[in-house]
Amino acid sequence: MSPGPEPATGRVLVVDDEKPLARMVAAYLARAGHDVAVVHTGPEAVEAARLRAPDVVVLDLGLPGLDGIEVCRRVRRFSSCYVLMLTARGDEDDVLAGLDAGADDYVVKPFSVRELVARVAAVLRRPRTALPAAAPVRTVGGVVVDLGAREARVDGVPVALTPTEFDLLAALTAEPHRALSRRHLIDAVWGPSWVGDERLVDVHIGHLRRKLGGAPAAVVETVRGIGYRMAVR
Repeated sequence: MSPGPEPATGRVLVVDDEKPLARMVAAYLARAGHDVAVVHTGPEAVEAARLRAPDVVVLDLGLPGLDGIEVCRRVRRFSSCYVLMLTARGDEDDVLAGLDAGADDYVVKPFSVRELVARVAAVLRRPRTALPAAAPVRTVGGVVVDLGAREARVDGVPVALTPTEFDLLAALTAEPHRALSRRHLIDAVWGPSWVGDERLVDVHIGHLRRKLGGAPAAVVETVRGIGYRMAVR
């Protein structure tokens, strides 16, 4: 019987001022094979992200020194790592502010540590998803998506996208002109097991639209009651 695929592992930075929780999360992640570092304040988080270049940052919103939103904003200036935000706050405005600052996803406390580890593993598998032998380069209007290099260009100019924004663009350009539901996009980007508020998609689509800016002849359209589509003008 052939062994199953090796689990995806990577560098993970855990940032939480609740030290027992941070240690527990780190222990589970380390047991899953990840290289894990733990810090407990906002300034430490920014410095550790810069020095360690993590693949994933598990980031609490409520931190001393700098809150998680400001940490995320600063990390986004130099890193496209995946940011999974932890929040104990019930106000959805805090969640939206974190996503607007550049977080990719969020988990509300209290949460299952096993679920958190599964989410980290899922995102680490993303860039390693098997592609065709010759990874296609898609062109929709003035938008070029190079799946092999994981790069996007608009009118020949590279566009800096987070991994989540790139994956959304890849899903949209895979079926141009077709209206794709939010659930379809969640399954393609976050995975079928993801559970949460589907408006997460709307926030990331907003970021993607701004970054594509004046893409000639192409636009991400809202399809009322369904979701989104990549259209050519």
